[in-house]
Amino acid sequence: MGTLQTAERSSSLDPSENVIFQRHLIAYKEAAKLINGIVLEIGSGEGYGIEELASFSSQYIAIDKFQTSISNKLNKEHNITFIKSEVPPLDKIDTESIDFVVTFQVIEHIQDDKYFLKEIHRVLKPGGKLILTTPNKNMSLSRNPWHIREYNPKEMLTLLQDSFNNVELKGVFGNEKVMLYYEKNKKSVEKIMRFDLFNMQYWLPRWMLQIPYDILNRFNRHNLQDKNSEIVDTIRYTDYTVKESDSSCLDHFCIATK
Repeated sequence: MGTLQTAERSSSLDPSENVIFQRHLIAYKEAAKLINGIVLEIGSGEGYGIEELASFSSQYIAIDKFQTSISNKLNKEHNITFIKSEVPPLDKIDTESIDFVVTFQVIEHIQDDKYFLKEIHRVLKPGGKLILTTPNKNMSLSRNPWHIREYNPKEMLTLLQDSFNNVELKGVFGNEKVMLYYEKNKKSVEKIMRFDLFNMQYWLPRWMLQIPYDILNRFNRHNLQDKNSEIVDTIRYTDYTVKESDSSCLDHFCIATK
C-alpha cells in the first residue's frame, strides 16, 4: 500500500507522525518478546509490524482490508501469507490453527467487537494467545469519528473476559518527554475545539466528521512538529514502556490466553 488511507494509519515516512508511530512500534517490540510458531496479524496496515515480527514466527499470516506492502526480501526469508479481507469473520483461517494473534489499534474500528474476539478465540490453538492494543478512552483528547468506540480499563477487561478466561491487562505509558508532547497536543486540540460551539463532534454522524477530523488532525500534527521539533523528532519507542494498566495509560496492551 503506497499511500495512507486516513490519519489513522501512522507511518514512519511522515516526521510529524513520529510520536504516534513510536507509540505503536513499542507494542510490536513487546510482542516480539512473546510470539513464536504460527502468527496471525489482523490489521497489518503499512506493514512495519511484519518486519518486526515475521522473523520470530514459523509462519506469518497478515490480514488487512487494504493491500499491505511486503518486501520481496522479507517474503523470501520468511513464510508470509497476506490476505486482503474485511474482518470479522476470519473465514479464511482454520479453527485452532494459530499460536498467536496480534491485532494492534484495530478493535476500536470493529462494529461487532464481541464477534471479533470470538473469532480470534476460535482460530487460536488451546493455550494460544491474543496480543491486542487499543486506545485508552480516558486519555483521548477528542471524539475520533473513525472509531466505533473506545474503552476504559474496566470496559476493556470486561470485554476480553467475555471470550477469554485468562486475561492480562497492561498499558502503554510514556515518559516525561512523551507526556510533555501529550500536554502540548491537548492544549492545541482544546484551541481547535473552541470553534465547536455546539459540541457537534458528539452528535453528528461519524461519516460527516471523518474527513474534517483527518484534515484537522494532520494540520495539528504538523503544527506541533513545527513548534516542538526537539520533542517530536527525538522520541523513540524506548520512551514508552508497557506495564500494569491503570487509568492513565495511553493504550491498552492486552494478553489473553485460550
